[in-house]
Amino acid sequence: MSSPSTTGIQLKTRRPVVGEIVELISSMRFAIALLAMIAIAAVIGTVMKQGEATNNYINQFGPFWFEVFRKIGLYTVYSAWWFLLLMGALVISTTLCIVRNAPKMLNDMRSWRENVRENSLLNFHHKMQWRAPMTRSALAQQSAARLADAGYKVKLVEKDNGTLVAAKQGAANKFGYIFAHSAIVVICLGGLLDSDVPIRLQEWFLGKTPFTGSGLISQIPPQHRLGTSNPTFRGNTFIPEGQTSNTATLTRPDGVLIQELPFTINLKKFTIDFYSTGMPKLFASDVEVRDNQTGETVKATIEVNKPLIFKGVAIYQSSFDDGGSKLKLTGFPMAGPDSKRFDIAGEVGGTTPLGDAYTVEWSGFRPFNVENVGPTDDPRAVKKGKSLQEELGEHMGSAGKNANNKNLKNVGPSVSYKLRDKTGQAREYQNYMQPVTVDGATVFLAGMRANPSDNFSYLRIPADDGHSVTEWMRLRAALQDPQLRAAAAKRYAERATPKSAAGDALRAQLLASAEKSLGIFAGDQKAGGFMAMSQFLEKIPEAEQKKAADVVLKILNGSLWDLWQAARAKDGLEPVTEDETHARFLQLATNALSDAFFYGAPVYLQLDDFTHVQASVFQVTRSPGKNVVYLGCLFLVLGVFAMFYIRERRLWIWIKDDAGGAEALMAMSTQRKTLDFEREFETLKQKLPQAA
Repeated sequence: MSSPSTTGIQLKTRRPVVGEIVELISSMRFAIALLAMIAIAAVIGTVMKQGEATNNYINQFGPFWFEVFRKIGLYTVYSAWWFLLLMGALVISTTLCIVRNAPKMLNDMRSWRENVRENSLLNFHHKMQWRAPMTRSALAQQSAARLADAGYKVKLVEKDNGTLVAAKQGAANKFGYIFAHSAIVVICLGGLLDSDVPIRLQEWFLGKTPFTGSGLISQIPPQHRLGTSNPTFRGNTFIPEGQTSNTATLTRPDGVLIQELPFTINLKKFTIDFYSTGMPKLFASDVEVRDNQTGETVKATIEVNKPLIFKGVAIYQSSFDDGGSKLKLTGFPMAGPDSKRFDIAGEVGGTTPLGDAYTVEWSGFRPFNVENVGPTDDPRAVKKGKSLQEELGEHMGSAGKNANNKNLKNVGPSVSYKLRDKTGQAREYQNYMQPVTVDGATVFLAGMRANPSDNFSYLRIPADDGHSVTEWMRLRAALQDPQLRAAAAKRYAERATPKSAAGDALRAQLLASAEKSLGIFAGDQKAGGFMAMSQFLEKIPEAEQKKAADVVLKILNGSLWDLWQAARAKDGLEPVTEDETHARFLQLATNALSDAFFYGAPVYLQLDDFTHVQASVFQVTRSPGKNVVYLGCLFLVLGVFAMFYIRERRLWIWIKDDAGGAEALMAMSTQRKTLDFEREFETLKQKLPQAA
């Protein structure tokens, strides 16, 4: 039985090299090699996130490997030149395979293979012989009728010394090869139609170049814009509520291109629902789309996996973002003895100058945050340990799997911003508007990270009796005031020693120790907080360090209490009651003062009020190859079905005259020997010789 040839087209030419190249390209081994390389590329494109920001790749791989991977196109595998070349080569190779083998298969499907000889039938594994008391012609007609009843197509061929009954069933199995290989060609062609080849052609021949600057989209020059006649594209458009857009942004390896749309999208309203875990359950956009030429208007609601198709362009609900929420905040100094607060306002996506040295870049706002505020191994968990994002990450995935987790709680709004200095260096901050109860303590969370790839580390500022940061800020400013530190040390020394001659000598020593402890903790020796205290204690002999540490910490705690009272007295306030609640506050405040040296910002910005503006991110695509790919998938289904579920069987019966009747020799073959084939052969062995 015929089967597809694995060799290529044998081209007769005077140039052997050309013939060898044609044979290689049209061979099955070449097509399989291409499929393997495309599969490897697809694995790389799946494992490695595609189209991420450049900084993310640099942080992940380092500058050297980032540049290597960028040059070979691993960040945009599916639009890389070598991937498109592989796709094109696969189309050519598979097409040549079809051209070479399809005619042979079609001829074989139509063929009855009536040239078979009696001796060759004797060599078949599945064969049988019998004699019948009837004429050769009658036996041939009877056998043909019984094979037809079994579903076979039958042909009678008269030979010189007998009659051949040729039968076949399942010849359509050959269509499996044709459809499956055609599916590869059609799907690849559809993929190439939807690739960025048309955009590359415009870049090569029409002078289109990616835009790398900044500014309003309406002011971007024509050489960075693609017209509405662009046959294929896939881009994103960002639309805040109540605003419109008639362009999309197409990301390129070295910038962006602006795609003109044949319509204008007006976002009327954006709706979002959440699970109790904080995961989005549903987000949808009510839009009004107007044709730029005819003025035709269509109103629709676009949801995830429910796009709007308008003028051949699909509009998908991709994601959502902040659309420029208005923020009002209060700023608190985090350096020096100044404690004067100030008002500051901003808009998400915009910038606000902060004095002469810094600029605030407002990067995000969330109206609520569901976080895991359960117990942690480190009761402070500020500099080290799991951040809230890591804690929350354990609960990502299935939106319902944390339904019984009592530690998940909405901790209220948060604001994210970057504080950039004149040199261009920036740190990112995330502050929560409301205090959060963590490990039994009510604190304000102030997150910081130096790199976008890092998790936030949180400074926990304890909330005072008024549920604000006022008292902690007062204590922080007082710690940086040498005069207040001296006054606090004196108050502590007087409070901790008796009124006597012996007490006077002890008081002087305690005063000096308190002043030194406060100075070290305040950072007079460059480092500050508990790190500075630890460095100071390391200078003491190891055998005495534990005892000295207990004494120093006791003096520090007492001095900080008096520093707090001195600061309140300076501001005309009554001293706080010395009880367990305020002692707990001072303990948390001391921890936060120590960790504040790692905060790295001259100010702390606390969110006071906001006007939330939501925005929707749409993916707009023109995909002329989509229907082509669907056709290829249909071919693939038909091909797989034909190859695996249609079994080709061939059967021959050689009938010749014999004394007193006729003698028959039956032989049967198939491409794949299965149990069904064995059962069918046994059935025919019993049915064909039976008398009429």
